[in-house]
Amino acid sequence: MVVDGLSVHRGDRWVLRKLSFSVGASEALVVRGPNGTGKSTLLRTLAGLTPARAGSATFGGDTLDASHIHFVGHLNALKSAETVAANLTFWARWYGADTGETVDDALDNMGLLPLAELPAAVLSQGQQRRLALARLFLAPRPVWLLDEPTAGLDTASRESLAQAVARQRAGGGIVVAATHEPLGIDGPSVLELGGERGESER
Repeated sequence: MVVDGLSVHRGDRWVLRKLSFSVGASEALVVRGPNGTGKSTLLRTLAGLTPARAGSATFGGDTLDASHIHFVGHLNALKSAETVAANLTFWARWYGADTGETVDDALDNMGLLPLAELPAAVLSQGQQRRLALARLFLAPRPVWLLDEPTAGLDTASRESLAQAVARQRAGGGIVVAATHEPLGIDGPSVLELGGERGESER
């Protein structure tokens, strides 16, 4: 994945300005920086949810788009009145994945299968985060964009996530994670965001 000259303007300031970097197959990039320096904006822009004023993001020579990406934002994007299984079934259909066993396997990967028929509203914060992360297992995507993925996770769930990231990388996939916390993964590159007026620096 190659990001070239990416610039995002919001309100009266540049959140990201002329940001360039690349992430190769099997690599992980950790995005760090103080609050307000554009970590979430970067991931949302790469995911196509926030428009860029300038620059580009490509994967394999093509424009980076939804067919390449799993995006898990800092909000869990759950329907609280729906069951755990129903929430994940919605995302399976969104990704064009098979439902049924695929959903069960994804829930099992995050230790949520016994809770499948409970409404999402009764889950703890950590369980809701695990349900959001279970989307990663529904369909293969070469690029994972994760915003504060460990928020609310206990030690065992963090280890499950680290193992999932390792499998993604072993298969040639890319992981870009904005986080203040260690991910427990081997050899990530680091992109530091900061500078005056929210501009971004390598």
